[in-house]
Amino acid sequence: MDIKESASLAVSVLDEKLAEDIRIIDISKVSTLGDYFIIATGKNVNHVRALSDYVSEALDKKKVFCKQSEGYQNANWILMDYGDFIIHLFDKESREYYNLERIWRDAEFIELKDFLS
Repeated sequence: MDIKESASLAVSVLDEKLAEDIRIIDISKVSTLGDYFIIATGKNVNHVRALSDYVSEALDKKKVFCKQSEGYQNANWILMDYGDFIIHLFDKESREYYNLERIWRDAEFIELKDFLS
C-alpha cells in the first residue's frame, strides 16, 4: 500500500467507527514530519481507545505498522505515528485545548470526501 492508500484506510475506519470531526491535513509542503496529519475526536475515553484499536488492527492486516504510539493509557490524546502519516485521536476537551488545526493552518486541509475517493 502506498502512503495515501494507508492513510485513506485509517480515515475510512475512523469514519466507519463514528469518529467526530475528522480532518486530514497535508503537511508535506510545510514540514518534514510526514505527508499527512489525520485528526479525529472520540465521544469519550473508551471511544478514543476503541478508535485507536480499530485503526491499528485494520492497518496491521495490510502490513502497515505503527512506529510509535503515545497516550493510550489516558486516552485524552492518542498519537499514532506511521512515519509518513500521523494520527491524532482526541477527546473533545483536549482537541479544543491543543487546536492542531490552528497550529498547522499554513498546511493544506483536504476534504474528507476528496480524500476517500
